[in-house]
Amino acid sequence: MHPLEVARQAQPSLQGGLADSLFETAERDPLLPQLARRSDTSPAHWSQVTAIELRDEVLDVAKGFIAAGIFPGHRVAVMARTRYEWTVLSYALWTVGAEIVPIHPTSSHDQVAWILRDASCVAVVVEDEQGIMTVGSVIASLPGLRHVWQLDSGALRDLTEAGRDVPVTTVESMRRIVLPDSTAVIAYTSGTTGGPKGCALSHSSLASPCDTLLAGWGHTVAPAGQQPAVLAFLPFSHVYGLMVQGLCMRGGFLMGHEPDPRTERLADALLSFRPTYLHAVPLVFEKLFKNFLREAEQSGRGALFERAVRTARDFAAATERQRLGTGAGPGLDLRLQHALYDKTVYRRLRAALGGRVCGAASGGSPLNRELALFYAGIGIPVHDGYGLTETSGGITAQPVGREKLGTVGRPLPDTEIQVAQDGELLVRGPSVFQGYVNDEEANRAAFRNGWLATGDLGRLDEEGYLSITGRKEDIVVTSGGKSVAPAVLEERLRVHPLVHQAVVVGDGRPCVGALITLDPAYLAHWRALHATPGDAQDRRLREENALREEINRAVGAVNSTVSRSESIRVYRVLPEAFDLANGLLTPSMKLRRDAITERYAAEIEAMYHSSSRALRGPAPVDPYSWDDTDNVFG
Repeated sequence: MHPLEVARQAQPSLQGGLADSLFETAERDPLLPQLARRSDTSPAHWSQVTAIELRDEVLDVAKGFIAAGIFPGHRVAVMARTRYEWTVLSYALWTVGAEIVPIHPTSSHDQVAWILRDASCVAVVVEDEQGIMTVGSVIASLPGLRHVWQLDSGALRDLTEAGRDVPVTTVESMRRIVLPDSTAVIAYTSGTTGGPKGCALSHSSLASPCDTLLAGWGHTVAPAGQQPAVLAFLPFSHVYGLMVQGLCMRGGFLMGHEPDPRTERLADALLSFRPTYLHAVPLVFEKLFKNFLREAEQSGRGALFERAVRTARDFAAATERQRLGTGAGPGLDLRLQHALYDKTVYRRLRAALGGRVCGAASGGSPLNRELALFYAGIGIPVHDGYGLTETSGGITAQPVGREKLGTVGRPLPDTEIQVAQDGELLVRGPSVFQGYVNDEEANRAAFRNGWLATGDLGRLDEEGYLSITGRKEDIVVTSGGKSVAPAVLEERLRVHPLVHQAVVVGDGRPCVGALITLDPAYLAHWRALHATPGDAQDRRLREENALREEINRAVGAVNSTVSRSESIRVYRVLPEAFDLANGLLTPSMKLRRDAITERYAAEIEAMYHSSSRALRGPAPVDPYSWDDTDNVFG
């Protein structure tokens, strides 16, 4: 419904496999810089790899795969962080018609065993000794696994050497039999609930959203006359990361890799690589904003920064009203204030990202509108979009010049969206997957009369802009019968700089509650700002009281935006974050709700019983009868 109008000429439809674009670019523009490789000895230095150099390296590795008996239709797992070798491996495997099975390197032994067995992988490429140990611990149960290669031990060198005698004509003949409908990737869903399922994605379904975005949005990713440059740091084990790689390779962008997405490493990489465009998830944009705020407060410019933030948001909101035809643009006073802050504040913020970023895209979950207004106001408009593993990434995007912040845009050309009676989004289009491997029951449940049931809830406005309200399976139903979408509350909680993560709970409970984790970097900064004299015990007590009041204000601010029955009445601050290491986050940085509620079942129970009213008797069924928010710290 209401697909985007893309006036620019679309790229020719895919005739073969994804690897063809690499060979075509090398033939057409052999000296075009395709990849930038970071120096091991000098991390601030990046050396460029041209299209012809990359093509030759891919060709050599593809010959090695053939020598190892990897042929069309074979499945090879890649279990590594986002690094240069990942791109070489993926295009080499696609060159010989093999199917890639991405596995996140922090996956557990059980997850690795399940994926390798379910996908019937004949080989796996791991990154380091930890990967070797993980695969080694399960290899006895995988009789079909014939090869294990390790990147840090020279896997690409060994493959190149092994394939030295394989004729180039053999590689070319294998590449030319790959069809657009051939399976390219078996991408396993993150498994926020239940076990992961393998989504079969064809070469054409992976190329389709990339080519559509390049056709309609490619001119926005760099200033005129400059080659677009993108730093890839999202995991290639997730479809969004693979989409970023596809955009760069098919669009002729210069792509660098940053395997460590932690704030400090990412900040250094952005400064040295100097991208023209950012692809990230909301968590990254939130973290960047909190870092800006913390650094401003540490330098004594906190008040100035807050005024600059308000001006940026006001300016972006006025500009949005103007472009959508719903109001006037920024007035003279606002334009003058914005120009002043652009010289004194915004320019510094852009410089912290390398100084060349002219725009960004956000995916994985909806980006908070206030945050989107801030970035637009400082000169880095963020295009929020929507997609699934099952749709090879993109389904919607913001129309250029008609962006409506707070939404995820409108359906891409040739893609359709319907909203079912229960609010679930149904989609169909060229990027929809081929189906789940080895799971016919899941395939039957996924499709309704040719439409893919996404499991996401949302709404389309009168102009066809889509807003995501949450996951169907995540809806919280209180004992009073109130249905609450947790994602919206969680997103608004994370706006507060002290809040790192939030999980809304309350199924079968008398009211909505929340589990909250604090941002460790900002918490340390906050403690330093609020340090007071006195003995250690008194100081700690005052500090904890102040912290409790601050979190209570954050919860109160969220509650002011919803009805009382939807508001967070109890919460608990947890001592540890949800992360990949403790199994509470998926590789795509989504919350594993089932695992979180199971691990913190005792804390949730105690949180509800901590209410003074609950202590005096049975919990009331009517959520309106509960006391004001009970700020419970773990």
